[in-house]
Amino acid sequence: MLDVRRMQVLRAVVGRGSVTGAAADLGYTPSAVSQQIAALEREAGAELLERVGRGVRPTPAGLLLTEYADVIGRQVAEAETALADLLSGRTGRLAVRYFATAGAALVAPAIARFRSEHPGVEVDLKLTDPEDPLPDVKEGRADLALVVGPRDPVPDGVRLVHLLDDPYRVVLPRGHRLAGRRTPALADLAGEPFVGSEWPGPCLAAQVDACAAAGFTPGFVVQSEDYVTAQGFVAAGLGVSLIPRLGLGGRHPDVVVRKVRDPEPMRAIYAAVRESAPERPALRGLLDALSAVAREGA
Repeated sequence: MLDVRRMQVLRAVVGRGSVTGAAADLGYTPSAVSQQIAALEREAGAELLERVGRGVRPTPAGLLLTEYADVIGRQVAEAETALADLLSGRTGRLAVRYFATAGAALVAPAIARFRSEHPGVEVDLKLTDPEDPLPDVKEGRADLALVVGPRDPVPDGVRLVHLLDDPYRVVLPRGHRLAGRRTPALADLAGEPFVGSEWPGPCLAAQVDACAAAGFTPGFVVQSEDYVTAQGFVAAGLGVSLIPRLGLGGRHPDVVVRKVRDPEPMRAIYAAVRESAPERPALRGLLDALSAVAREGA
């Protein structure tokens, strides 16, 4: 097998036309260069250099290997540049999993900000709601996932980074007895028919737990599991609904949205990353972009 490093020594000798000149360029002694060439000739099974006056020139076999050494040298240089770009966050690929309501308000502006700073990094976005994306993060199929939590237990090897708390608002039909109040108490909704807006899971649990703290259990008369549809049922007078602020991007014209208190239902949104993943500037940059958008009021 041919030694790539020795081929680069041959390339230097052919380029300078002498062993002495190549040795000066490489920082070797002429004897060391001659030993490397002799070892390469044994590997090749052919003479690679012939003397011409005070210098040397390549034999046909030596010229052939020099041409391949040129190609290898360029490829190594390209590989070093590509690796440096990857390690610095200038290139690469990030697989991101997100849920629907975090898309428009949080993910979209964060990705736009990230791309302005890391234009060479490809971002693979995949909507995962209502699937649980944490196994993808743990097993390396995703670099980052947005989840609602805290989750108990979080899988080993996964770290949650808190981004923001997303408060729930009460959505009422126009003309409802509470529509004129600026901030009704959650207990004021006791006995009201509820229109469900969430899949079973941490989001629904945030609503139910807050209602329990206010002293009642919501009675769901409609299960829509969709924020736009839930507003339609509310507008039709079938009940009231609790919808997170991030889910109220498009409001039905026949509903009234109010804050609630004592307590204010809240869901926490986290970025999940793999605990053991090596430090990657691109991933750090995406986390920073998500955090910045969250701070600015996503």
